Amino acid sequence: MLNFYPGPSKIYPEVRTFMTDAFDEGILDAPHRGEQFVQMTRTVVGLLKRRLNIPQDYYIFFTSSATECWEVIIQSLTTRKSSHIYNGAFGEKWFEYAKKLRPNAEGVKFDLNEPMPVEALNISSDTELICFTQNETSNGTRVSATSILNLHNRYRDTLIAVDATSSMAGINLKMIKADIWFGSVQKNFGLPPGLGVLVCSPRAIFRAKQIAEKAHYNSLVSMYEKMLNHQTTHTPNTLNIYLLKRVLEERPFIKTLEQHLTDRALDLYTFFEQFSDFKLLVENEEVRSKTVIAVQGSERLIDEAKKKALHHGIRLGNGYGAWARNTFRIANFPAILDEEYEELKRFFLHYFA
Repeated sequence: MLNFYPGPSKIYPEVRTFMTDAFDEGILDAPHRGEQFVQMTRTVVGLLKRRLNIPQDYYIFFTSSATECWEVIIQSLTTRKSSHIYNGAFGEKWFEYAKKLRPNAEGVKFDLNEPMPVEALNISSDTELICFTQNETSNGTRVSATSILNLHNRYRDTLIAVDATSSMAGINLKMIKADIWFGSVQKNFGLPPGLGVLVCSPRAIFRAKQIAEKAHYNSLVSMYEKMLNHQTTHTPNTLNIYLLKRVLEERPFIKTLEQHLTDRALDLYTFFEQFSDFKLLVENEEVRSKTVIAVQGSERLIDEAKKKALHHGIRLGNGYGAWARNTFRIANFPAILDEEYEELKRFFLHYFA
């Protein structure tokens, strides 16, 4: 089965061997307060910083998922409200979730074909945290490095949090330009689901200490205190942390990976532009995602394409949110091989050209 679903997506085939190694090395039943786990976590943190260009003074934490990070960030870094800038389903979900914890949270919606409207934003002075999704998985859009830089320059005194679930470990993110970044491993990391990676600046940790919220097992201050000793507040997903270590040891640096994904995304966009019955959901090239490609068509055609592909051993991603029935999505993640995309293209040329 060729898996182009944008998460959980294809895992690296080497993971099968790594899982056996984890069993043989005794890591699966090692105590999470013991030296073996501590050494492994220390190694993984170092690898993440080197491989993904994470600033050396930033802190790294492990969660169960990116969704959990939504909760951690709102409960531990705000007392009044956050402001959410979004153009798709996941950014909106984060906003809706924030309102349950902080009813004063504010939302700003923008169109999927426009860049984030940084200059037009009117974020109130009592906002403690600005939140946005760098790569919107639901519709295949992205917020460019230039927009992030402009936002950073305009709101220097406000913490900025970025959901990078579909771009972390695939795109060379300029993490110095925001305070909080997070993602899950079932996309660009090429691993099974069940582990989130949360990255925080010294400024974010300082703010968490000021608020000193400790009412939850995953409160950021508690996570920070445990991670000083390379431990977690809870019994963690030890297997996935081990798999993360093994995958990072073998993967190229992020700049190399990003270039490959950028080239492949351009090729895929160019390929789908030639069809008369399909069209690219995102018309503005400037805001197209490099890691999730969304293709639009009639509901009947989209349904036919997904069913026919599945019959031929190809799993396309369903549409999501407002685009659930009239789009399919294709993941462009590092674990998927170039030849698999060639087979995908042959399928579409045969049945839909």
